[in-house]
Amino acid sequence: MNLENREKQDYNVLSLTSLEKLEPVRIRPGMYIGSTGTKGLHHCIWEILDNSIDEISNGFGDKATIILNSDKSVTISDNGRGIPTGIHPIKKKSGVEMVYTELHTGGKFDNKNYKTSGGLHGVGAAVVNALSEWLEVKVSQNGHIYRQRFEYAFDKSLNKYMPGTPVTKLEIMGNTGETGSSVTFKPDKEVFSTTDFKFEVIDERLQELAFQNKGITLEFIDNRKKEPITKIYHSDRGLLDFIDYLNESKTPIHKNPIIFEGEREINKIYMQAEICMQFTDSTTEYIASYVNNIPTTEAGTHETGFKTGMTRAFKEWAKKLNLLKEKDKEFDGDDLREGMTAIIKIKLSNPVFEGQTKTKLGNSEANTMMNDLAYTKISEWIEDNRELAASIINNAIQAFSRREKIKKINEAEKKKIGKGAAPLAGKIAACTLKDSSLAEFIIVEGDSAGGSAKQARDRRFQTIMPSKGKIMNTEKQKLENVLASEELKIFTAAVGTGVLDNYSESNLKYDKIIIMSDADVDGYHIRTLWMTYIYRYMRQLISNGHLYIALPPLYKVYKETKNKEVVKYAYSDEELAQVKKEVGRGSLIQRYKGLGEMNPDQLWETTLNPTTRTLQRVTIEDAAKAEKMVSLLMGDVVEPRKNYMYKYAEF
Repeated sequence: MNLENREKQDYNVLSLTSLEKLEPVRIRPGMYIGSTGTKGLHHCIWEILDNSIDEISNGFGDKATIILNSDKSVTISDNGRGIPTGIHPIKKKSGVEMVYTELHTGGKFDNKNYKTSGGLHGVGAAVVNALSEWLEVKVSQNGHIYRQRFEYAFDKSLNKYMPGTPVTKLEIMGNTGETGSSVTFKPDKEVFSTTDFKFEVIDERLQELAFQNKGITLEFIDNRKKEPITKIYHSDRGLLDFIDYLNESKTPIHKNPIIFEGEREINKIYMQAEICMQFTDSTTEYIASYVNNIPTTEAGTHETGFKTGMTRAFKEWAKKLNLLKEKDKEFDGDDLREGMTAIIKIKLSNPVFEGQTKTKLGNSEANTMMNDLAYTKISEWIEDNRELAASIINNAIQAFSRREKIKKINEAEKKKIGKGAAPLAGKIAACTLKDSSLAEFIIVEGDSAGGSAKQARDRRFQTIMPSKGKIMNTEKQKLENVLASEELKIFTAAVGTGVLDNYSESNLKYDKIIIMSDADVDGYHIRTLWMTYIYRYMRQLISNGHLYIALPPLYKVYKETKNKEVVKYAYSDEELAQVKKEVGRGSLIQRYKGLGEMNPDQLWETTLNPTTRTLQRVTIEDAAKAEKMVSLLMGDVVEPRKNYMYKYAEF
C-alpha cells in the first residue's frame, strides 16, 4: 500500500471492534481447543469430562458416563455434587448460566473446593457451549432436577445472533434424591471440519483415566448403530494395571514393577505424585506422563525432574557397586532409560500449562519435587534389589558403548556425504527447489509405481524415493543393524535430520514426508514398517506434523458430457455408491488395483497433485496408544497380536 492510499484511510476509535460474551471463542476456536479438526472435536469431550473427573478425584462421586447419541450429540454425566444452581448475589445469574456463558468462571481458582483439578482455567464449559449448535445442562441437586438449554441464537440485548445464548432459564424439571451433572452438546458443523466422534479415541482415553484413578467406574455407550455398544472401565490396581497394559507386547526383565509415591508442598503449591516403571528387553524407552489426569504429551518439568533424580540415583549406585571406575566414562540418562516403560502421574493445586490444551507442564516446583522423590525412592529400591539394579546399570553401560560406536558410524557417513559418496545417486529423484518449507519427500511402494511417480511428479518441489518393498522391521532389530540398513541410510541422509539423540529439526530438508503405498494388505504392511521406523528413530517428524499418508483412490467414476468429462473419485467401496449418484446415470467405473497400474497422468491427478490429492497427517493423538500399537503389531510377543487380529478381523 502506498503513502497516498494510506492517508485516505481513517484509523480511529470507530475502527475498533469489541467481541461480546462468547464471540472470541467462535472467532478463534483454535486458541481454546487447539484445532477445529478431529483433535479439537474430541477436546470438547475432554473439557467436560475433566470437570467430572475433578469431582471424582477430589472425593465427590465415583462414576462418570459418556454417551454418543444418534443425532451426533454427546452426553457426559457424573454422580458428583452438581454444578451450583443458586443465584449469584452480584451477577444475578444461576451458577449454571455463569459456568456456561462466561469465560474464567469456576470453582477451581482458590483450591477451596478442589485440591487439584484438570479443568484449570474456568473456560472449558463455556468454550464447548460456544462451539455447539446447542447445549443442555441437567443438574441433580437439593432434591430437584434442574435444566437449562443454550443455543446459537438471537440475543435481544445485543440485537444479533450469538453463540451459547440461554434460550431457557434454569428450570426445575422434577424431584430426585441423587446428585450430579449431565451435559449434552451437539458440536456445530459450521465450526468443525468433522463432527463424527471416533470410538477408539474415546475408548483409549477412558481406559487411561480408569488406570490413573483406581477404584472409579467409567462407562462408555455408543448409540449410533442399531446395536448399541457399552463398555465399563475399572481398575483396582491403578498404575500396576496400566504398566501391564503398556508392556503387554514386550518382555519385562523384572516381574514386579517399581512403584512409589509421595507428596510435598513448595511455594504454597500442594503436589502428590505416583510413579510406576518397569525395564523391558525393548531398545526404546517410553514415558507416559499426566498432570491432574491430563496427558502431557509434550512432557514438562515433572518428567525432567523424574529423569534427573532417577539418573542421579543409578549413577551413584553404579560407583557403590563398583560397576563404574573413577576413570570410566559415565553413561547418560538416555542409556539408562533404554527399554524402560514409565508412568508419571502428578497432581498439583496450581499447575502452569503451556497453552489452553495443557500438553506441557511448566511449574519449577514439580521439577524439584520429582527430582527429590525419584532420587530418594529409587535409591531405596536399588539398596533392596542390588542384583537387579546391577543388571540395569550394565545394560546402560552397554547402551553407552553402542551409542559411542553409532556416533562413529554417523560421523563416517557424514564424511561420505561431504565427499559426495553417499549412496543416493540413482536411488532417489531429488527436487530442484531448495526451500525446505515447500519441499516434499515421497516414499513410493515398488519400482513400477516409483518410475511412474518420477515421471508424474512436479520436479520443482517433489522428491521421489522408490521403496523396493518391505524394509526391515526396526522394532525387532538392534540399533546397529537398523543404522546399517542401506535403504534406511538413504532415507535418513536424504531427509537430513539424523536419528535419535542426533535428530535436528533445523536440518530437515522437507516440510512433508509422504508414504505412498497400495491400499491392500502388503501396502498397509509397508506403510506400518516405515511408520515404525520413523516413530522409533525420528519421532519428532510425527510430533511436529511432518509425516503424511497418501490416500490413492480405489475408483475413478466418470461420464462424458457434451461440454466436458465429469470425474469423481471414491476412496472405499462404501463411498462408491454415493459417488456414482453424484456423477449420475451412465457413469463408468475404473478400478485402480495398485499404484503401479496408474499411468503418470493418473498418478499426478489422484495422488501427487496438491490441489486434488488426499493426504492424511499422522499425529501422536494418544502417545500411549501409539506406543502400544507399534509394540503389539511389530514386536516379538505373538499372543497379544493374535488376539488383536481376531478382535479386528474385519479390518
